[in-house]
Amino acid sequence: MARTLVVDQEACSGCGTCAAIAEDCFAVSDDTDKAYVVDQSACSEDEIQEAIDTCPEEAISWQE
Repeated sequence: MARTLVVDQEACSGCGTCAAIAEDCFAVSDDTDKAYVVDQSACSEDEIQEAIDTCPEEAISWQE
């Protein structure tokens, strides 16, 4: 089963760290000021893991 990258919208503070690390995978919405996944296949597993590990709110995770 494939894993899906998710951002917990309630936990996200919109700091943009994930988008700075993996700019092809994440963006911050102008409407909600929250991060969201743009295209999880556009980044390497290492970039995604760095974004997960760096998120101050621990709002990014894999859903199986």
